[in-house]
This record gives sequence, structure tokens and C-alpha cells, in this order.
Amino acid sequence: MTTIVWFRQDLRVTDNPALMAALEGGGAVIPLYMQSPGEEGAWPPGAAARWWLHHSLDSLSADLAARGSRLILISTDSCLDALLSLAAATGATRVVWNRRYEPEVIARDTCIKKELRNRGIETGSYNSALLNEPWNVRSKAGGPFQVFTPFWRHCQSLPGPAVPLPAPESLPGPTAWPPSATLESLGLLPHPDWSTGIRSAWSPGTAGARAALQRFLAEGFDGYDTQRDRPDRSGTSRLSPHLHFGELGPREIWHATREFAEARGQPDSAWRGSKFLAELGWREFAYHLLYHFPRTPQEPLRANYARFPWRDDPVMVAAWQRGRTGYPIVDAGMRELWQTGWMHNRVRMIVGSFLIKDLLIDWRAGAAWFWDTLVDADLASNTLGWQWVAGCGADAAPFFRIFNPVSQAQRFDPDGAYIRRWVPELARLPNEWIHQPWEAPVGTLQAADIRLGEHYPQRLVDHDEARRAALAALTAIKNV
Repeated sequence: MTTIVWFRQDLRVTDNPALMAALEGGGAVIPLYMQSPGEEGAWPPGAAARWWLHHSLDSLSADLAARGSRLILISTDSCLDALLSLAAATGATRVVWNRRYEPEVIARDTCIKKELRNRGIETGSYNSALLNEPWNVRSKAGGPFQVFTPFWRHCQSLPGPAVPLPAPESLPGPTAWPPSATLESLGLLPHPDWSTGIRSAWSPGTAGARAALQRFLAEGFDGYDTQRDRPDRSGTSRLSPHLHFGELGPREIWHATREFAEARGQPDSAWRGSKFLAELGWREFAYHLLYHFPRTPQEPLRANYARFPWRDDPVMVAAWQRGRTGYPIVDAGMRELWQTGWMHNRVRMIVGSFLIKDLLIDWRAGAAWFWDTLVDADLASNTLGWQWVAGCGADAAPFFRIFNPVSQAQRFDPDGAYIRRWVPELARLPNEWIHQPWEAPVGTLQAADIRLGEHYPQRLVDHDEARRAALAALTAIKNV
């Protein structure tokens, strides 16, 4: 029996249930990746994610080659048609894959599974991306959770995830391999090449993922609770893009964390209750919500926010995107994003709050920009994050909780190191003024060779005035 293994967001050979199921079936195994952006609905991979995908596929191809196999690449308008053609050409009688949870992809996969079975081709789908399937986690009332704390408490009460599956030593191939597109022909890399900053910041692939995990456990896990909110320090794991593309699975992270803690003699409660593991839980929560509330990428979960009087101001949006708002912490975050394809999580909340609550721009505009510029752009996490900041989603921060970009910067980047790195035109300002250069004395600005409005922009808005406008807009929708 020949089995096609359809790789998607599971670009690894370790702990890959679909791949192991194909091996257990006996016979030849044909690894396949299909590019079909038209079947991703409104959310095909953005530019930064495509760059990552190219290198992740290259890594997977090398891992398969080391096991005597190869990765078949197909670009198609119809995954169903491509699978049927490949099955006919190779004599494959089975197709297996690991599940995805985006609404359009679920609909497509359901159709494919039905049609393949109607044609006499066996199918199988598996969980490689989550600790628990969304439909297996229910509140006491039997419905989905909408608040994180009880959700994660319930998840923690469930049996721990299975031990990760080992990578196979070899993979049996077909007598004759079918033709494959070249990786370059998929057109995933940018032209002209703007990826210099991203290349210097990341190492896509399973080797890079495992190195990042081990580095974090050795250097960052102990201080994560206190350091994770500091963008001026390396206090986070930076595992999110590796998780999104499935170069590393959540079961591997869960067990690696457990083994690390146990080797140090830490009690079970210490690592199970850690902030780091809770962040893995937050990712689970995002998928839980996306599955049960599939319209949330386009619509607020709280229906009354559909009436919010958003501004239509392309000039302000462009200034935000380019890191030209006049608020140093916001501009630092947006420039970090543009150059590296990533942004520190605390700063994501700050820039999101500024766009939504200071500029009164629709949260969906921010979600779309992040989707195109983040290497870890993930529909579930991106949707949850933006709806959380906007106050219109599950377990969201109330809309009236409006981040002050100055006090946030003073608290989480007290010496201005993060701002100096990404907004170098302000680097010579003393700590006292770097978070609010418009308040600096003229002589201080002159000494730092800064003329506001020329070397660095004036503020788009006054935060205090913007806060009052945002609260008035909130009152308006409450009174409708």
C-alpha cells in the first residue's frame, strides 16, 4: 500500500502522527506539500510567513532526504484535484494529514476527505498542533470556554499529552518518484529581496526550533515570569514561528519543560503552574476560540462592537505601519516588526492599543498588517490578540483600559535600550526624555541633534485627548 503524507503546518519528522501512521500502514510513503493560497480563504500566508515557509520546507526536504525520501512539491488551484492525480499516478490508496483549524481549511479538508473516500481512497487525519482538540475541552455547561483562567485550569486537570513520537530512521519510497516542482518555483521568497533583517534574526527549520527551545530552557525559563514583559531583554522563548509552522510541536515543548524541571528537582506544581506553560495554554485557548467561533477573524465576538465608530484615516494608518507616530515605544515596536518579522509581546499590546484606542482605527486593519509582516502570523493567535486589545473578544481587556504609551515604556523599557535600538535618531536623549521627547527642553533636544518634525515626527495625537475621544466613542455604542 502506498500512502501520501500531506504536510501542511507540521513541517517536521519528529512527533508527526500522520507520518508515523503512514509508516505503520506499511508500503511506500510519499511526502507531499501543496501550495494552494486560493483555498486559504481571506488568509493566505503573508509576505513574511512565505519567507519562513520557504526555508522551513527546505529544512523538511533535507530531513526527509536524510531518511532516503524526498518532498514532492505541487502548486495547485485545487488540492483535491492534485491529490487525485497524484494517487492515480503513484497507485496510492491512502492519504493522511495532520489537522488544521482555520474555518476555510476545515471546510476544504472535510470536502476532500469525503471525495477521496468516495473514490475508494482511505484517509486519516491526526492532531499534531495542539495539546487537546478544541471539541474535547468543554465547560461545565457543555459549551466552549470564553475566559482563559477556567479554560486552562480545566486543561491542566486533563491527562498530560502523550510522549512525543520519535523521528523515523528511514522512509520507504515508491519504485518511481512522481515529478515535483522546485522550491524556488513556488515564489515564496520576496523580489526584490527585503529579507536581510529577518534572515539575521531567525533560523527556520527543526534544528533552529530545537536550538531555540534548549537555549530558552537553559537561559530564560527561570526568569521568564519577571523578564517576559521587558522588550529590552531576551526574556521570551521566540518559539512562536516554529510552533506555527509545526517545526516543533506543543507536546515536545510540554515534555521538554517537564524534563528540564524534574532534572533540577523542581516540584510538579512549579513547572505546571509556570507562566511559560500558561503561554502555551494561551495558544491553545486561541485555537479553542477560533474553532468554536469561526467568524471572529472578520467579526468581533462581542456583537455590540460591530457598531463602533472607527475612523477611516489612511495617513494615520501608514504612519503607524512605518513607525512614525511620534511615540517612541510604538515606533520602536513597528520598526522591529518591519525589520525582523517579529515584535515583543508586551509591545504588540502597546502598539495595538495605540492603533485602536488612540487613533480609533479598526482592529482588523492592525490584524491585517500583522498578518502580512509577522513570521509567526497565526490566524488563531492573531485574532485572539487583536480582539483582546480591542476589548471585543473573549476574556478581553476592557476597552476603557487604554495603555499609556509613555508610562508603558517607562515601566518596561526604563533605560530606553529597546527604543535606542530601533529608533536610533533618539539614542542621544537622556533616559528622562527618551520616552516623551516632546517634553524635553529645547536645549536637550539640540544637544541630541533632534528637531521634532524633522529628525523625528511630532506626535500624531495627544494621548490624553485621544483617551477622552476613545471613551466617548465607547459610550456611544453602549447607548445605542
